[in-house]
Amino acid sequence: MDYVTLNNGVKMPILGFGVYQIPQEETKQAVLDAIDVGYRSIDTAQSYFNEKEVGEAIAECDVPREELFITTKIWIENYGYEKCKASVFESLKKLGLDYIDLILLHQPFADYYGAYRALEELYEEGLIKAIGVSNFYPDRLADICLFERKVIPAINQVETNPLNAQYEAQENMKKHGVQIAAWAPFGEGMQGMFTNETLFKIGEKYDKSVAQVILRWLIQRRVVVLCKSTHKERMSENFDVFDFELSAEDMDEIKTLDNSSSLFFDHADPEMVEWFDEMVEVRKKQQRADLEQKKW
Repeated sequence: MDYVTLNNGVKMPILGFGVYQIPQEETKQAVLDAIDVGYRSIDTAQSYFNEKEVGEAIAECDVPREELFITTKIWIENYGYEKCKASVFESLKKLGLDYIDLILLHQPFADYYGAYRALEELYEEGLIKAIGVSNFYPDRLADICLFERKVIPAINQVETNPLNAQYEAQENMKKHGVQIAAWAPFGEGMQGMFTNETLFKIGEKYDKSVAQVILRWLIQRRVVVLCKSTHKERMSENFDVFDFELSAEDMDEIKTLDNSSSLFFDHADPEMVEWFDEMVEVRKKQQRADLEQKKW
């Protein structure tokens, strides 16, 4: 495994396993399989509704806690100083952990200043080893780096894939000392990602799949990358990317695929902000339903 060193000296695996969209009933086994394959970085979030199952896998696996790197994210409804702090303790409880390696603010909306101050305090108390943000565009990242100087974010996790490569955003993060991390490295297969002629041709040179080429491309750019699967054989394939190296020509060819446009959504679009507000309400309804189910 290769590692990056965050701006506070903490080492983080450059390749991690994400549990976004994995159903609760499948999460525990998926995480156990991923750890068995060799993954040591596990990424979850409050909004994934599977922190508890991730925690169960951590407790059951044979790998010492200090060898695992666990990330979770604060959802928008828990922003603000008091609510954020309380939600961290709830996440610790669900995960069954004494500390969390990395906590991110999941979206750049609402009172992220208050939430970030809560994370700073918990970081100073040692309950969090590193803090950061997710989906912060260059202007929002500069905002929190320049006007919230106490603890500079260690990570900014953003959509990063061959069709939305984030080259300029990565340079902006470097300027502020922030490590870039990629979600949706495969773009969920949209726009023919897995059948892309350029990526397929490069894969043939090394006897590697398109997915392995994409992961290797990100790793060589020093981008922390998260990939997801519920199939152990695919987990193993995605993990098998440290035995080859793309040439400079390969890297340049992949660069031509970038169209600098999200495959999913634009955080600067007012309609998308409204959608996130609706998501907060959906989440609250889900929480109420879960509580009612527990009563019965």
